[in-house]
Amino acid sequence: MPTYQLQNLTVRHLGASPAPALQAIDLTIEQGEQVALIGPSGAGKTTLLATLSLSHKPAEGSFQAFGVDPWALGEAARHRLRAQLFLAPQTPPLPPRQRVVTAVLAARLPQWPVWRALASLFKPADPQAAWQALSRFNLGDKLYSRVDRLSGGERQRCGLARLLLSPAKALLVDEPLSALDPALSELTLTTLREEAGARGATLICSLHQVDLALSHFPRIVALRDGRIEFDLPRAQVTPQMIAALYQGEPPAASKPPHDDAMAVKPGVGACL
Repeated sequence: MPTYQLQNLTVRHLGASPAPALQAIDLTIEQGEQVALIGPSGAGKTTLLATLSLSHKPAEGSFQAFGVDPWALGEAARHRLRAQLFLAPQTPPLPPRQRVVTAVLAARLPQWPVWRALASLFKPADPQAAWQALSRFNLGDKLYSRVDRLSGGERQRCGLARLLLSPAKALLVDEPLSALDPALSELTLTTLREEAGARGATLICSLHQVDLALSHFPRIVALRDGRIEFDLPRAQVTPQMIAALYQGEPPAASKPPHDDAMAVKPGVGACL
């Protein structure tokens, strides 16, 4: 059964421009596939991930996740379906005064009864699991640090450590490398791909670094102006196609950014 089936899908933002954010989207992603989304800024990558995470309701077209139309379900059934999805936004919404261990273990909240979730706020329920997840992103030494003491890149990796503790069958990751240097970028993508492969989960990751998308992902979906420009195996993606996709805006290179630039920005989005 495919993880996602989208046919002629249109998505609009409430209260924004009447122009569709996504239009005429046809996309099928099988369970266990690993897909990179590329395209210039404003192409619709983040909107597509939000739609796949059930954060945006399509305006038109057909949308199925795990073989069902989520928006034909009742609220309780849709909430259960969301538990099979994990969205890691570019800037994870981590409470600034919270300890890293608590923030990472929050990935398990949907599985815990209320009493255990509340108890974990005072005494982390499984710090060893949190440490192991953080260590896979070279962040184990930050286990008991406060979130507001982390740099931007550390916050990103903390958010991704949550993903490792989630039982989700679809892992949706938005620009996970924006505050990481080349070595950490390679480590991050390798870890995400290994985790998805080990549990047979679908991995969909938006990236500005086209070189890393091509070197790590077997399937490339390119967006521009809310439409799919091409959907191909990486071996069929040519430099000419990349140049046409980014006309006027060269793709980002995988080079070290100013890591601390994101350190004090508030989180947006949600980890589901």
